[in-house]
Amino acid sequence: MHFSASLVLALACAFGSIGAAAAPATDHEIVVVGDSVSAEYGLARGTGWVALLGQRLAAEKLPWTVANASISGDTTSGGLARLPTVLKQQHPSVVIIELGGNDALRGLPMSDTRKNLDGMAALAAASGARVLIAGMMVPPNFGRKYEADFAQMYVDVATARHAALVPFIFKGIVDKPDADDWFQADRIHPVAKAHPIILDNIWPQLKPLLKP
Repeated sequence: MHFSASLVLALACAFGSIGAAAAPATDHEIVVVGDSVSAEYGLARGTGWVALLGQRLAAEKLPWTVANASISGDTTSGGLARLPTVLKQQHPSVVIIELGGNDALRGLPMSDTRKNLDGMAALAAASGARVLIAGMMVPPNFGRKYEADFAQMYVDVATARHAALVPFIFKGIVDKPDADDWFQADRIHPVAKAHPIILDNIWPQLKPLLKP
């Protein structure tokens, strides 16, 4: 199921407001701007890695809340277009950008994807937020050069914008001997049991951004 950008953003803002009301006034917010991987596509609500991040922050008593502004099917151009509104409404201290996979699946020019990711990182940084880029890799059938160039794209943008980087959020999932059991029938979206691994891939790079 695909939700409109306005609906998802409204829900994210509502949940962020609820979290802020229940937490100390000194709380900071993390906003995740992603695609279906972060939007819990095909999963029960509350089982995706973003929800698990909120649970971890609470369990570790860290003064942070998380709002999920992810949309299934979104591309980097969509993320770039709606990011100014997200930043204006949420005022996040950290922005996690998890986009790019759909660009590749749709055959969009990698130069455009790179420019959009760079634009998002620049906008987030200009707002005063720290930035983490959550990278994706393409399947081998895209060709070795495309695969290498796509992975390097995230490295280049993160380096240029002094952003934290998780090179591949599916690390430890796609390389399992029984990898098919860790993905939904479409072989694109991970099942619920894979999402703690996604969070574990992201957490080491995210946690340093949560320090004062």
